[in-house]
Amino acid sequence: MSKKPLNFLCISTYFKGEDFLKSCKADGNNVFLLTKKKLDQEPWPWESIDDTFYIEDWNQHDVSKGIAYKFREIKFDRFVALDDFDVEKVALLREHFRMPGMGRTTAHYFRDKLAMRVKAKEEGVNVPEFTDLFNNDTINEYADRVPAPWLIKPRMEASATGIKKIHSKDELWQVINDLGDERDNYLVEKFAPGDVFHVDGLNVDGKVMFSRVSKYLDTPFEVAHGGGIFRSASSKIGSKIEKGLQKMNAEVMKAFGMQFGASHTEFIQSKATGELFFLETSSRVGGANLAEMVQYASGINLWSEWAKIEAANLRKTKYKLPKINNQYAGIVVSLSRFEYPDTSSFTDKEIAWRMDKQWHIGLIVVSDSSERVLELLDQYTDRIGKEFHASLPAPDKSL
Repeated sequence: MSKKPLNFLCISTYFKGEDFLKSCKADGNNVFLLTKKKLDQEPWPWESIDDTFYIEDWNQHDVSKGIAYKFREIKFDRFVALDDFDVEKVALLREHFRMPGMGRTTAHYFRDKLAMRVKAKEEGVNVPEFTDLFNNDTINEYADRVPAPWLIKPRMEASATGIKKIHSKDELWQVINDLGDERDNYLVEKFAPGDVFHVDGLNVDGKVMFSRVSKYLDTPFEVAHGGGIFRSASSKIGSKIEKGLQKMNAEVMKAFGMQFGASHTEFIQSKATGELFFLETSSRVGGANLAEMVQYASGINLWSEWAKIEAANLRKTKYKLPKINNQYAGIVVSLSRFEYPDTSSFTDKEIAWRMDKQWHIGLIVVSDSSERVLELLDQYTDRIGKEFHASLPAPDKSL
């Protein structure tokens, strides 16, 4: 008996999620894309998209009315936010149209860094000491009690965008005063030097179905603010750190009410104590080509499987995870001083992927040996730094 096609409205104000769209279509569904007009020349998988709706800029009222008009002819079954910046907007749309999936309250835990920390702390998940910037006395009490350095972070930005490192109470107040009426949209937290890890996972029926632990060899903050070269690599399978982070990731997903879909969660291990702290999470596939790295290590395409999980949830059928490989992968990505960098001089058999993006250079390597992956990443980072690397200052906020 053939399955009745489901109508997926996939919403993304950035170019991403091609494999989600392809998987949705391959599963026999109708796929509709809502995106920005300026992205109409991007190489979307047009053969997998039944219709595209364009907007110039996001206006919640106008988008709602546009979808309501299309809804007269198309009975949408699911709204999916493909990018971090669209998570809360789409949660509002779900509530307006009474669509199943993550609503505004849960979505907030996956977008608002202050909501994340408050909820995690309430649920007993370890977080760096933090405070909101609402009340002057609270800020002073925090600054007197928690030794600097601290990080000031925007509550709603993604990655390392807009983060500032603060070294004294006077500097803290100077930054807060410069924020003016925007200070309520920020928080401050203890900066603890340490290794930063990310756990990329799939969640089904309120449980973590799959997760893979990797370590940033250069953190997004260091890369964004130091003009460095981005690197990440799979953690040792079966290691104490892997088991600890998989357990902590499951605790975060449960605390935040994640029912189904993809997630990308970051943790830090304190250099001083070895203690693990939750940093932030998102209800999406990780950016910076980390999904490709996870796929080469595990055989699991996070975008494709997320699409299958959404469809299984709607059809009330059981989702089955494909067979998992246990290999190791690593990624190195840098801005390039060449528009089309030639990577043909990188010839190791472990190279599985080469980035095809103007003014960028990137490689993914895969091996049965964690040590071999790290060795290659070190070699490539040195070479890229000497032969290709270029850097730009970090943007203060997302464009």
